[in-house]
Amino acid sequence: MNTNAAKLTADIKNGDIELDNKDKQALAILLEKFTNQKNYILVQKTEMGGNEAYIGSVTLEWFAQRVHFASALPLLQQKYNPHTDNIEIDAESIDEIQQRPLDWSRQLPLAQYLASRKNHKFPPVLVVINQPWVDNPKATEWNNHAIALKSTTVFTPLDQEGNVGLLSIAEKDVTIYALDGQHRLMGVQGLMELLQTGKLQRYKKDKTPDDTCITVDDLIEQYNVQPADLQSLPKEKIGIEFICAVEKGETREQARRRVRSIFVHVNLMAAPLTKGQLAQLNEDDGFSIVARKIAVIHPLLEQREGRKPRVNWNSATVAAKSTVLTTLQALTDMSERYLGQKFPHWKPLDKGLIPIRPEDEELEKGLQEFHKLFDYLASLPSYKILEDEDTPALRRFSFEKDGGEGNMLFRPVAQVALAQALGILVFRKGFNLEDIFKKLRKFDQQGGFSGMEYPQSLWYGVLYDPNKKRVQVAGRDLAAKLLIYILGGIQDQMELAGLRKDLANARTIENKTVGFDGKFVEPKAVGLPRIIS
Repeated sequence: MNTNAAKLTADIKNGDIELDNKDKQALAILLEKFTNQKNYILVQKTEMGGNEAYIGSVTLEWFAQRVHFASALPLLQQKYNPHTDNIEIDAESIDEIQQRPLDWSRQLPLAQYLASRKNHKFPPVLVVINQPWVDNPKATEWNNHAIALKSTTVFTPLDQEGNVGLLSIAEKDVTIYALDGQHRLMGVQGLMELLQTGKLQRYKKDKTPDDTCITVDDLIEQYNVQPADLQSLPKEKIGIEFICAVEKGETREQARRRVRSIFVHVNLMAAPLTKGQLAQLNEDDGFSIVARKIAVIHPLLEQREGRKPRVNWNSATVAAKSTVLTTLQALTDMSERYLGQKFPHWKPLDKGLIPIRPEDEELEKGLQEFHKLFDYLASLPSYKILEDEDTPALRRFSFEKDGGEGNMLFRPVAQVALAQALGILVFRKGFNLEDIFKKLRKFDQQGGFSGMEYPQSLWYGVLYDPNKKRVQVAGRDLAAKLLIYILGGIQDQMELAGLRKDLANARTIENKTVGFDGKFVEPKAVGLPRIIS
């Protein structure tokens, strides 16, 4: 350092360096000097709402080793469960809780994301710096009135305004806890374990071991990850923001309330994305990509001047008065349940893992198949009416204000069930779409999709809940099976017997089974409808 500084001074005197370069080189030497100090981190000081904080960056390796879960804060030790790293909630601890319980089922997917995604990124984490004296009422850092005489953060400014400087992080002096970013910490710790041991155990939410694990060999084989890239991960850096556990002038209780309040505010302000918003943004999931494209380009769904929008891009549901036909989330589900029969590898091998984006050529094939499906859907009489009538009248039940058709084709859950049934028929059972839709058009013309709220409807008790008088999502899979049946896709007698029983159970309300004529009957008297010829 001294040699560099001496050379720089000589160069400045000799005029060999331009003024801007002199400043840059001088700053570079100073930064090198200070950033190489093991027990300090270069940070920028910020202040918001009276709260001082210090922002810097650390390696993933450092983050995994030095940062602890917030639930391990000493003031919570009485109810702390070291096995799950959670607080056992009871009448005594409920007022101390500062974190939602950790969900250990997320560790493996998060670690896998970091290891397998080239463009991975975690947002900065918020951590608390604590010191041993905080939990010792007799420590000299507290005065006679139990007020802190100093802060748990030790900041040494390097500029006159005190905006940039060094934060002390010596391991013997401070302990650091993740206030916001506990699951990111969990994921990074899992990544370090995976790299060090070659494998990572999968856990259930409560940290009960599952029967499966992921290995480095799995990553290399399934995701084409290069070993050199894996070895470089520990040195990658993540943003980190430090706040103090106790500020000068605070009592311990005031400090606890402040830290807890910051946590609540951070989480309230960070509203999670809706399923629809995730479908809008997802660039890895092939089903989401195809759904987004079909929503934009297909004549049944596309935005046209003078026509009300037909796709709700954000919400997963359609309000009673809404004029949209469907939602982006429903289209994504339809895509997965239809195309998933042809492209099962678009789904990740293990639930919870991130899918691999399909090749562009395969995505194009998927889009063509899905576009063909919507061409046929648009040929259904119920959807042809859309050119002259808005969706609310077709969607509403007869007993609702202004009445309506109660047509299931205008309910997202039924749209998904139909796509699921057609996917199985076309890609698993070899049925032809043209033949299928000849039958469906006939079924539609005869009112088969309408009047869900009436006992005469096949969908009564299945997609329509007579008790709550609303659509029920729980009947989606049964609806799909019934569609497969009426289109001639079920021949096995055992399967037919099971379907007949499931339908009778669905039409049984408060121990009374409703027949297709609206009268109470014995469950075994509920038969299956005729197959569409």
